[in-house]
Amino acid sequence: MCGIVGYIGGQEATPVILEGLKKLEYRGYDSAGIATLAAGESAIRRSEGKLVNLENLLREHPLTGAIGIGHTRWATHGRPSEINAHPHKAGPIIVVHNGIIENHLQLKDELRQLGHSFKSETDTEVISHLIEEKLKGGPDFENAVRLALAELRGAYAVCILNEREPDTLIAAKLGSPLVAGLGDGEFFVASDIPAILAHTREMVFLEDGEMAVFKGGAPAFSTIGGAPLEKRPRHIDWSPLMAEKGGYRHFMLKEIHEQPRAVRDTIAGRLLEGEGDVYLEDLPFSDRQLAGVKRIVIVACGTSWHAALVGKFYIEWHCRIPVEVDIASEFRYRHPVIDEHTLVMVISQSGETADTLAALREAKGRGARVMAICNVVDSSIAREAGGVIYTHAGPEIGVASTKAFVTQLTALYLFTIRLGRATCAIDANSGLRMIAALKRTPALLEEALKLDGHTERIAKKYMNARDFLYLGRGRNFPIALEGALKLKEISYIHAEGYPAGEMKHGPIALIDEDVPVVMLVPRNSAFDKTLSNMEEVIARGGRVIALCTEGDDEVRGRAEDVIALPSIDEDLDPLLLSVPLQLLAYHIAVLKGTDVDQPRNLAKSVTVE
Repeated sequence: MCGIVGYIGGQEATPVILEGLKKLEYRGYDSAGIATLAAGESAIRRSEGKLVNLENLLREHPLTGAIGIGHTRWATHGRPSEINAHPHKAGPIIVVHNGIIENHLQLKDELRQLGHSFKSETDTEVISHLIEEKLKGGPDFENAVRLALAELRGAYAVCILNEREPDTLIAAKLGSPLVAGLGDGEFFVASDIPAILAHTREMVFLEDGEMAVFKGGAPAFSTIGGAPLEKRPRHIDWSPLMAEKGGYRHFMLKEIHEQPRAVRDTIAGRLLEGEGDVYLEDLPFSDRQLAGVKRIVIVACGTSWHAALVGKFYIEWHCRIPVEVDIASEFRYRHPVIDEHTLVMVISQSGETADTLAALREAKGRGARVMAICNVVDSSIAREAGGVIYTHAGPEIGVASTKAFVTQLTALYLFTIRLGRATCAIDANSGLRMIAALKRTPALLEEALKLDGHTERIAKKYMNARDFLYLGRGRNFPIALEGALKLKEISYIHAEGYPAGEMKHGPIALIDEDVPVVMLVPRNSAFDKTLSNMEEVIARGGRVIALCTEGDDEVRGRAEDVIALPSIDEDLDPLLLSVPLQLLAYHIAVLKGTDVDQPRNLAKSVTVE
């Protein structure tokens, strides 16, 4: 999830692009770069770190030219560094890219055999070399781009320049957002509206498989295959702040709605469908090493700890390896019993959580093999772990974690498949079934998001409650914990999550007509038991908000309010159930007037113990 800005027109390009990148820095801030063309020659400036570093470089070494492209990076392939920063150049071709090219390793091998030499660790550099190679075959710039894009698998939004055609800017997309802004004799391209809103409010939104060519003061839109398209601009009347949030009222709501995309990006390029297995590119453990693991300890804090609890269910259920889950702030102080046969997995969105980092170091010091699940490339935890599974959620601005949590669950499921195949606990057919279920999940998340309005109506009904109880069983018990945490974090309402079967051991005393009880009762192997627990709540006057499977009349006939979700493989219930719980917490918080994106006393990344 990176920021892209392109410009062609009568102004100096650099100030326009730099201003746009500042508006998009929330999309990526580990490196940045700009390229311009002037007098048939290109110049590139790139810098590691936040955008201010690029600004300082441009003061010392300015760029000129009325055509250019820029980028703020959120690393997915290759650590944050100047050499991995965009733009990337091969011959006369210069590219910036947002997305993930799934077949970049294959393409890189093929291009090396043709004499190409690569400088970076990124998947993006492959695109510039591939276009350069196509140009050698005789097609013009535009058609060389079409031929190259046809060979890419994955997701991309690209802006492309050619030193030999200094009056042309090409943009295209597949699976990653891209918008074109139409001005008076000038044109803008960006990965999000806020970057160019100060210059034009006439926007053309490119759809998947579409391309825009800006040349000679005119735009031309077509499919990547070459079929011409008529695209009408849309007038945008958002305020600049609203535009930064993609039209959503808060970053949290925007990030909730980004979850289908985040899950798609996290599984992209990792599913080996012909083998019923997965490929985890930054996890260097062999099958033999994984088969030697006798015990797993997962360590995390807060929302990541809830993900870890779900991971315990996944691994023990499918791989039959014992798993313990520890809170990172407690791990070091109980003298953990771990050795070289123990795999310690640490989970952290930021990769900088102090307690989790300390736990990682403790585990390494005791001889354990250590891996991480993390959202930030080259963060401290990612660097120090022996292997890592990156969640491709993109930057998460809202303090209350949403898309990072769901991608952690996705990464844990991917790891379960890999571990199970390595240990022969999961056969090829079972792996294929699990992969097929995971592939369907982003579309089902999109269906769940359509319940936003219905969830808001339920939120209005219960917003004044002082206490909530969340109940679930099995792999959904941690989701009850997570739902309660979300409500506490942003609405400041007291809420508790419990295993539904434990209700009789204390929490049942709290139930009356003033305490809403959120029941997680999808149609799965624990359905009958959970339904029985729901009946116990109702018998004591409890007001039940039930999350169930579509068409479940048994639940609908008993609960006071129902949120019905699409049917999904029960392994993946936790991902789907998370969406309405996030929305319920969000809408209650908005109705109560709290600061949703920056709730009191909380920080996004806890970097002190």
